[in-house]
Amino acid sequence: MAAAAPVEQDFQSYLAQYRAEHADDVLVIDEPVSADQDITAIVAALAREGSHPLVYFKHVEGISTPVATNVFASRERVARLFGVEVSRLHEAYQERARQLTAPCIVASGPVCDVVQEDSLDLRALPLLKHFESDRAPYITNAILIAEHPDTGVGNMSYHRAMLHSPTEIATSLHSRGDLWRLLQISAERGQPLPVAMVIGAHPLIMLAGSARVPFGTDERHVAGGLLGAPLAVVRTPRHGIAVPAAAEIVLEGVLDPGAKVDEGPFGEFTGYSSDRSTNNLLRVHTVMRRHSPVLVDVVGGNSAEHLNLARIPRESEMAEKLKARFPSVTALHYPNSGTHFHAYVALKQLRPGEARQVMLGLLGWDPYLKTVIAVDPDVDVTRDEEVLWALATHFQPQRDVLIVDGLPGSALDPSASAVGTTSRMGLDATRGADFHGVRTRLSESALKRASEILARH
Repeated sequence: MAAAAPVEQDFQSYLAQYRAEHADDVLVIDEPVSADQDITAIVAALAREGSHPLVYFKHVEGISTPVATNVFASRERVARLFGVEVSRLHEAYQERARQLTAPCIVASGPVCDVVQEDSLDLRALPLLKHFESDRAPYITNAILIAEHPDTGVGNMSYHRAMLHSPTEIATSLHSRGDLWRLLQISAERGQPLPVAMVIGAHPLIMLAGSARVPFGTDERHVAGGLLGAPLAVVRTPRHGIAVPAAAEIVLEGVLDPGAKVDEGPFGEFTGYSSDRSTNNLLRVHTVMRRHSPVLVDVVGGNSAEHLNLARIPRESEMAEKLKARFPSVTALHYPNSGTHFHAYVALKQLRPGEARQVMLGLLGWDPYLKTVIAVDPDVDVTRDEEVLWALATHFQPQRDVLIVDGLPGSALDPSASAVGTTSRMGLDATRGADFHGVRTRLSESALKRASEILARH
């Protein structure tokens, strides 16, 4: 018998509640905008002003749904999902993500409102072009779900996707992650790999799609942990894949291991347009959707949203690992300025050389990182200017740099070698045992007087 569905696991309920509680953090655009770059341009203009609201577009020309975007651009907004301050986001994410909770299968859900298996035409999907350099409109919020053919254990992961034909999607599995491994298993057996593409879900489900877990761990169980309740899932009509029952849109089909199609260029997290692709083909058999879906878009390129959505789970995992192995570590941050390639780590060294050991650990654990800067605990790692100040005043190149070459890196790094290898660097910007400088400071009385004077002006 199907279990009862937990409530409020859908994006639209989240959006309504968030607007009611934090109206000042939601920007509603009433006037019509173009589906060709306007949404990205508006979010980019806001970011230049230091503003990162959730943005809701009521009318987008050429598509039939409203668009919500920039959900993950603010760490404060993400922290609110967990009911914590930003300073506790890493711990809160890990605490919940570790509470693996199996999904519950339900008979139906909002995503079953409309189920189409015949006469498909994917050109009716709400599609946006994000950058002038993009090959075509892209689905940037494409969470692909596949299940191991023997164990049924699922995998959820993000992959850029563009329309190839009225019934086909071109996508790239350039992360060479767990979905790639499942596709190779299918290829060895001479079979296509059944998959479902989720386009729009509750933000906690979206975060689960970015989770960094071992092969064989089902991100749908992570979603249950993040939600604090079993993820309600329905089975897709043809292949029986368990997908979020309250998703906005789901495409069901198969990845064809033998088919190669043109895909890219696409504006990636590096800030460059990348045509590096595995050129995979998804043949769509079924479209499932709500009666009135919202297109939940993820701003592409090196936007704060694109970076945070992938980075927060990675940071949380790395922070937990580092602090467990090195109790001297006090903070970890991946800055926007470094896309996914830089990290700042603060530590109170217990012995000489520990900063190097911590940096080597981080560079070894995270295959995307190229540069790690180690600083003292009084340096705020969330502020580039403080880390660069520490680098300027504590670092000596002939003494405090370490470089390792020939390691595999991100396939999307435009500076990587032709075979995808990269070098990695650690910069020790801690003060060290022989440092004798005294940091300038203001007295508490002077700070209090300044505050009182400014409050009157």
